[in-house]
Amino acid sequence: MQRSTPAWAVAVTLKRSLARRKTSLDRVLAILTLAPSAAAVSLFVYAFIAWTGFVSLTRWRGVIPDYAWAGLRNYVRLFQHERFQTDLRNTVVFTAVFLTGCLVVGFLLAVLLDQRVAGEGLFRTVFLAPMAVSFVVTGVVWRWMLNPGTPETGYVGINLLLDKIGLGLLKSGWYTDPRIGIKAVALAAAWQMSGYVMALYLAGLRGIPEELREAARVDGATEIQIYRRVIIPLLRPITLGAVIVLGHISLKVFDLVAAMTGSGLGFSTDVPAYFMWDTTFRGNNFNQGAAIAVVLLVMVAVLIVPYLIYTMRSEAEI
Repeated sequence: MQRSTPAWAVAVTLKRSLARRKTSLDRVLAILTLAPSAAAVSLFVYAFIAWTGFVSLTRWRGVIPDYAWAGLRNYVRLFQHERFQTDLRNTVVFTAVFLTGCLVVGFLLAVLLDQRVAGEGLFRTVFLAPMAVSFVVTGVVWRWMLNPGTPETGYVGINLLLDKIGLGLLKSGWYTDPRIGIKAVALAAAWQMSGYVMALYLAGLRGIPEELREAARVDGATEIQIYRRVIIPLLRPITLGAVIVLGHISLKVFDLVAAMTGSGLGFSTDVPAYFMWDTTFRGNNFNQGAAIAVVLLVMVAVLIVPYLIYTMRSEAEI
């Protein structure tokens, strides 16, 4: 005689079946939701990256496409180009000044606000305000502020300020001086992004337990020693994250240079992104412009990929 299945077993089986169907339905809905974004990213990002890489290996010079194979000839010619060599040196100088300015000013502003000063909310807004404008606006404003002027036409901006407070000896040609032109551009960029670094450091400082500082004070440490040996080491992950974000901005900066100075006298303020735009859309040398774009992509990847790997490994260990 065949035994009937208990009612509780039937209920469990039915519940599992419904759960599997719900999981399958959720999976299908997730795929349908993400599919348009994945298709758009694949087409407008990765497909165009692949297309740019292909063009950089062709002989396409001029308005009419020419897909004749050129191999690595465009890259060899690019690294032998005197302007591109100048651009690479300018990028190194720009990155050094930009990163140093943002990290130092951002950290000092964060330490100042961490003292619970009156009107902290107002100061935070003022320091973060430059981030609300684009690099184009920053370039226009700083172009006027760093305008050297002349004794005949009169000084303006920072040179006028230095003249009024008796520090006329410090007047400079700023972005018109080939010796310091790229540093003046980096100064404007640092002004815009220092508030962002300040916000990162302030959040990090507020996350450090007060007990650590009190324990250091009990051990006889001065405030400077506390910052050197306790606080700054604890802020190292924030510093690393800020360096990655600011570093990739400095490598691909274009709009600030275009709005402020262009390539400058003797390419003194030229950068690879501006050279790429100039080569591609003014010179119609699409193969050379594509080669510059690929080099820029590799430079950014060299900076970003190790950080992503480090972050993923750290999260996996947690």
